[in-house]
Formats: sequence, C-alpha cells, structure tokens
Amino acid sequence: MTRFGTCMSVSVPRHARRFALAITPFQKQCRAIPTRTTLQPCVNFARAAFPASRSASSTPVRSPLYAQIEERDVRFFEEILGKGGVITDVDDLVPYNTDWMKKYQGQSKLALRPKSTEQVSQIMKYCNERCLAVVPQGGNTGLVGGSIPIFDEIVLSLSNMNSIISFDARSGVVVCEAGHILQNLESYVNKKGFMVPLDLGAKGTCQIGGNVATNAGGLRLIRYGSLKGSVLGIEAVLADGTVLDTLNTLRKDNTGYDVKQLFIGSEGSLGVITKVAIATPRKPNSVQVVVVGCESFAHVLDTVSLAQSSLSEIISAIEFFDKECLGLLLSEKMQGCRDPMPDTHPFYILLETSGSNADHDKAKLMTFLEDAMSQSCVLDGVVAQDGAQVEALWKLREKIPLALGSRGRVFKYDLSVPMAEMYTLCDDLRERLKPYAEAEVFGYGHLGDGNLHLNVTCPVDLACKGDGVLALIEPYVYEWTAQRRGSVSAEHGIGQFKTGQLHLSKSAPAIDLMRHVKRIMDPNNILNPYKVLPSSAADS
Repeated sequence: MTRFGTCMSVSVPRHARRFALAITPFQKQCRAIPTRTTLQPCVNFARAAFPASRSASSTPVRSPLYAQIEERDVRFFEEILGKGGVITDVDDLVPYNTDWMKKYQGQSKLALRPKSTEQVSQIMKYCNERCLAVVPQGGNTGLVGGSIPIFDEIVLSLSNMNSIISFDARSGVVVCEAGHILQNLESYVNKKGFMVPLDLGAKGTCQIGGNVATNAGGLRLIRYGSLKGSVLGIEAVLADGTVLDTLNTLRKDNTGYDVKQLFIGSEGSLGVITKVAIATPRKPNSVQVVVVGCESFAHVLDTVSLAQSSLSEIISAIEFFDKECLGLLLSEKMQGCRDPMPDTHPFYILLETSGSNADHDKAKLMTFLEDAMSQSCVLDGVVAQDGAQVEALWKLREKIPLALGSRGRVFKYDLSVPMAEMYTLCDDLRERLKPYAEAEVFGYGHLGDGNLHLNVTCPVDLACKGDGVLALIEPYVYEWTAQRRGSVSAEHGIGQFKTGQLHLSKSAPAIDLMRHVKRIMDPNNILNPYKVLPSSAADS
C-alpha cells in the first residue's frame, strides 16, 4: 500500500514533490395455463383492496377478501411443481418469512419454487382467480421488507429460475432468468471480458430479478447509471397469468411506451419478473483505488469536485464514511479491516477509477492526489498497489453495514439529499440524541449521487424503553429530507417500511397515477399487497 502524506509543500514544483512511501502489506481477505377449475370469485375485491380511509401510518389489517389457503390449493400447486417445489413445513418456511436482518416476520404457510415462466404463469392465473395474495421473492436481501409477507400471502420464490439464456460477445448483452445470483452473473460475464454494471454488498446472495424489481443502485451508479438504463428488456408474468414479453436486446427501440420501465422499481407489485436482458460494459483493464482522509465535510466536497474535473472519464466510484464508521469496524474487529493510515481523520473518501490503460490512469490519479494535497483538500491517504490491496480498501466501506448489526438495535435510513447538506443531517441528529448517550450516529454513502446511508444504533434494552430514541429520529429525518426536496428512499425502495412516507417524496397526483396503474395491471391487488402504495388518502 503506497501512502502519501503531508510532507508535500504547496510551494514546491510538482515535479520535485515527493511522497513518503510506506508500503504496508495487506493480506488478501475475502472480499401453459391450467385447466379451468371452479374457483371462488373475487366479488367487489378492488373496492376493499384499495381502501380510502385507513391512516397511511397505521398497521395494515389483513383483507378478509383474500382467500385462505386450502388443501386443494396445495394439491394444485404440487401437480404443477411437484412436491419438491411446494414448501409447507413450518421450519422450512422460516427463511421465506424472515428477512436477513430479522426485522420483518411474515406468516406465510406456503412457498412455491417454480422452474419456468410457464409455471409462474399457471400459478398467477390460479391465484388471481382464487384471490390468493402472492409475494414474489428473490434473494431476500432487501432492507424495507418488500419481499417478506405481512400475513399469510403465498411466497413465490424465483431461486430455481437461475439459468443464463444467452450472451452476445459483441454487444455485451446478457439474457438470464430472474433467479440468477448477481455475483454468479458477474463471474460469468467477467470470463467473457465484461462486467455487470451493478455492484452491491449483497451480491453473493441477491438475485438479478430482485435487483431489477427494486431498481437497485449500488456502488458504481456514478459510472454506469441505474438499471433503468442498463436493462434492455424484461419478461414478466402479470397478475392474471399473462406472460408479457418485452425481452428485447436492442439498445435503441423508440416504438411507443417503454413498458418494461413499469416493472423496474415496482417491487413486485405490478408483475413477476422472470427474465431480464442487461447491457454489460467491457471489463476495465485498469482499476485503481485510493482512500484519503479529510478534515471536514467541506473538504470532502472540495475533493469530490476536484476528482470530477480531473478524473471524470475514469471515475467508477466515490464513497465516503466518517470516523465513527472506521472506529466501528476496528472495535468490532471486522475481518480484513484495519486503519489504513497512522492518524485518524474525521472523514474518509474511497475513490475508484476504471480504465483501459494502467499507466495513463495511475498518472492521472497521482496528479489528482498531488493537487488535492497542495490545495489542502486531503490530509493523508493510501493507494492500493495490487488486487489484494484493492479488496482490502473496499472492505472498509462494504463491511460497515455488517458491523452496525453488532451494536444492538439499528435504525437505517437511505436518503437522497443535496450533496452540500449530506452530512448536516448526521450532525443535527447527534444533537437531538444527546439525551441518550448510548445512541450513536454513523454516516456513509455514495458521494457521486448524493445518497446518504444514515444509521443510528443503540442497545436493545434502550431501544425497547418506550419510543424515546425513535421519537427523536422519526419523523424528523423524513421531514428534514422532504424540506430539501430529497428522497426518503434513494435506492432501497418503499416496501412495507416506508408506505407512510411516500407522500414526502411524491406528489398526490403522482401517487394517484401510481394507484391507477396498479388497479389496471392488478385489479384484485394480489401482487405484494400492503406494500409500496399508501392505502389512504392522507398524502393528499
């Protein structure tokens, strides 16, 4: 690891400046439709599915118009999927009813594991006619409970639909089934000289269909954009079992409405994504990673501005974390994490560049670092010298969410705010939480797109003593964000967690339009009910 420090003087010509080199060894650490059956009709279901009087923030109540699962339903699904594709055992249902944070707990009595689009179609047609609610589920790595049933909805797992269908080595377009794990897809296209334009901490578990359904952002959105741009086509099954094929692999198609966009970010509420076509960029020949320390968030912003002007064509990620996050990693002894510098700094920036020429990229990076030092934007830093050190530096950012879970109760907030005010909220919240000395505030996130991950931790016993801590956090955090025209959910989605806050980021006419689309595409509201849309008119 090459360290550069404060030994540089502004008055010394650039060619004469010298870096203090201290190579620190980092050990590599792992970084057809069924025959019609006599079914119960859905009488006046739409009216009850979209109530207009319940408070948006109240606990949802199971609609009595959803049918209860009966033995005949299980037999029907077993005829389609075989007994191995139908899960009814209480213990076997636990991972389908619980999210990875153990925050959300469903009551589903049935999970289905189809292996084809045809089977998904048969399932949805039957469930629509029987008024059986369905929750599509991928890798179950979400943070807002979008893939967890609230009551006894049927879980429709896409895990068995995990095949690569095709790959075009000229265009870089890959077509795969929705259940393909992101990291496996990355490995597949890497061998072809390409990369997936999405990188997430949960890549070893999350599935591409779920990524698309939630419009996952991730670490490299600043370079490759969101999935709304990378996804070229989608195959989805609608609530009534209709298979909608928009699985185009064309980069340009200006023929009417871009229907696939309805499903990207819909969180499984409009249809079940079964296949996707994604444009993958070429894998870079050169990847450089640097971590620098800054004295203040103002200096962080100055460093980002300098990087964007000096390294614009090769920047692939700009992340930040505060000293509290680094202290957390060290105190919890997270594997592969160590302080990269001799002194602690209030803020840290992790910057990654990706390009085709290593010598060119390294030269540009060193020039940027020299300028950042001479302008007093940064105090110190380290540059990774090989792949192992690249992984080691990335662990400082990627392991923060895991380390937070060791501090008891964690209140997580995923916000988009103007970059200049990203960290102000952290400072404001620390001031508000002074009455609770054991409550800690941690800030990190994606500097390139203004996405702040705000986390507050406190011991479980403190969190359970009334609503003291939470009452100081909510609704303050959401209202603070709304006052700055930010988003209450930058990349995690709405799920079951933020339906009551949707009106803070979407206007009443926009929410009404979303409801109208939902009624048209899923008139019986069987797809992921109680989620995304608030069920009252409180927002208007």
